[in-house]
Amino acid sequence: MTSALPPIIDIAHLQTLLTGAAAGDSQVQLLDVRWALDGSKGHHTYLEGHLPGAVYLDLDTELAAPARREAGRHPLPAAADFAASLRRAGITEGSTVVAYDDSNGAPAGRLVWMLRALGHDAAVLSGGLDAWDGPLETTDVRPTAGDVPVRDWPASRIATADEVAAGAALVIDARAAERYRGEVEPIDPRAGHIPGAVNLPFAENLDPEGRFLSPHQLRRRFEAAGVREDRETVVYCGSGVTATHDLLALERAGFTRVRLFPGSWSQWSAEASRPVAVGPMP
Repeated sequence: MTSALPPIIDIAHLQTLLTGAAAGDSQVQLLDVRWALDGSKGHHTYLEGHLPGAVYLDLDTELAAPARREAGRHPLPAAADFAASLRRAGITEGSTVVAYDDSNGAPAGRLVWMLRALGHDAAVLSGGLDAWDGPLETTDVRPTAGDVPVRDWPASRIATADEVAAGAALVIDARAAERYRGEVEPIDPRAGHIPGAVNLPFAENLDPEGRFLSPHQLRRRFEAAGVREDRETVVYCGSGVTATHDLLALERAGFTRVRLFPGSWSQWSAEASRPVAVGPMP
């Protein structure tokens, strides 16, 4: 499934979409996905000010199933549960979704990757909340229920731990370099990385202003790490959230043979039989 909308858009593109929606030419739904691991960001920060008309979606409860040892800290939700969350947010079959957060685009990227994997037009607003130069709203937007159908997660967009271990794909670790090297591990059972994985921290997809790099710049970054058109690429992170940042950046750069390992390091490191590598080399 492919989307007519690029995975990442700037504020000018968003304004064009909103103008078209106001004229009745299209339907655009803004979704606020502010989230932080420590709970410091969430619905309460949304209520302090959000883009006009934006609906809040909670990453922990609506974009993930409960944590399980065999599936990691943020497993993909059941297809029916995700569809129910989208309907609550007012998403209709023909609507275009633009998601944002107030950090680096990773929480919004999780939602956008999920939608695009199911064939729905969706994009991350590059720069997030800071890119918006208009007034903010503080109301808790409750839209009319949407009508998106239940769609199963396509196997072509998801990789299992065994598929990662098989070594056929180039594997990218999107975590910070110190976690990849195994110098620190604040969350998961073991430190280190999946043997053979190369490290491309997701934060390096952004420029100093927090906007995504151009497609050309991203393509150079990924090609230098060994990404090729004729070989599949699988991306993982700690729990399947920030990996989607790399996946959308890969798509922006023109690469299509890309998959997410949803359980990521939180699943891999919890399985004692899985090997672990440490240090700066794959």
